[in-house]
Amino acid sequence: MIPGSPPARPAAAPASVSPSAPGPDPTAAQATEDAMSNATTVSPAHSASTASTLITNIAALVTNDPSLSDSSPLGLIQDAAIVIEGDRVVWTGDQSKAPATDNRVDAGGRAVLPGFVDSHSHLVFAGDRTQEFNARMSGRPYSAGGIRTTVAATRAASDENLEANLTRYLREALRQGTTTMETKSGYGLTVADESRALRIAAAHTDEVTYLGAHIVSPDHADDPAAYVSLVTGEMLDACAPYARWIDVFCEKGAFDGDQARAILTAGKAKGLHPRIHANQLSYGPGVQLAVEVDAASADHCTHLTDADVDALAGSRTVATLLPGAEFSTRAAWPDARRLLDAGVTVALSTDCNPGSSFTSSVPFCIALAVRDMGMTPDEAVWSATAGGAAALRREDVGRLTPGAYADLILLDAPSHVHLAYRPGVPLVAGVWRRGLRQS
Repeated sequence: MIPGSPPARPAAAPASVSPSAPGPDPTAAQATEDAMSNATTVSPAHSASTASTLITNIAALVTNDPSLSDSSPLGLIQDAAIVIEGDRVVWTGDQSKAPATDNRVDAGGRAVLPGFVDSHSHLVFAGDRTQEFNARMSGRPYSAGGIRTTVAATRAASDENLEANLTRYLREALRQGTTTMETKSGYGLTVADESRALRIAAAHTDEVTYLGAHIVSPDHADDPAAYVSLVTGEMLDACAPYARWIDVFCEKGAFDGDQARAILTAGKAKGLHPRIHANQLSYGPGVQLAVEVDAASADHCTHLTDADVDALAGSRTVATLLPGAEFSTRAAWPDARRLLDAGVTVALSTDCNPGSSFTSSVPFCIALAVRDMGMTPDEAVWSATAGGAAALRREDVGRLTPGAYADLILLDAPSHVHLAYRPGVPLVAGVWRRGLRQS
């Protein structure tokens, strides 16, 4: 197992989806689609685990390995090719030097980049909060109290309904290029409901986070200390077997710094690694606590002091920015430029959830980050791929280098810059996950 790779979990087979619309030249695009279909059909002589596939005629290949090209963070290779064998990348480089393979795909002069790594989402839920969104857009501000609406709907839903909802949004994200997706509990807030949420999630993704500390459960509204004891005791015992991570919403109206520290420390004692919702709605202790406990990520990071930025820059903790939340709540944008200039590692994620960021589209978040958060297109793409991998402490995703998983995206464009240059356009023309074409 490559360092940083989590324990393998069973994954549900993704549903088939229709190919993207052809590019400007319908004949050439159809020929490319035909070549892809033929190339990814393995003959009986080669099993799926050993067959090799060459993707060639790539206009621009994002590897996220500076040593493979001009030393830029994206490790960009022009006129490139990549070789997949089984579920891994085994070669990348100039297409003129590509080795022989069992199968061949012509990328048709398009760009290829690593699959997006979405390191922050909340997908195990029922219902929606359309009325809340409509009210907020009419002038009422977002507050953490809205989570209680989803808690009630989630508790009332069957396992089958929760799983159907989860897989629906995982498929939706996959069609848009997301090949690794973290998701959390946090809409049950009882021992039974939190553990079932994680059990359902763990059947479909390796990156599962215990978020019993999303808000204080309505059942314990008059005794937050008792709820913290539950989250760090019986609930943690029931949830830890299904999770890799533990998270807490450290914010006014949710959990203060001392409560959050106790929750994350208890999770670490059970083998779960910390991440934290920090400094989203106001200045607070979340970022400093994240660095103190060596959290993999501090997520949101909208309201930061200079000390917060310095702490992040001197740590392994990734600042995960979630522009969908600011878009959907009309809140102040995180200052990505400030973080990047200070040397902080930044990730971009969707925060897909029914209340404050109901989008599964990483391309949309890339466009927002470039337009409104001060990021360059290169920085935004890196943060949505290698940055997301860093936020999950993974070395086997978010890059296209030998040994990494063969998770990649074919864009219907000659450059990754088009993700920000053409916002809202469905540019993902093909997705491979673990070496198999999904769309």
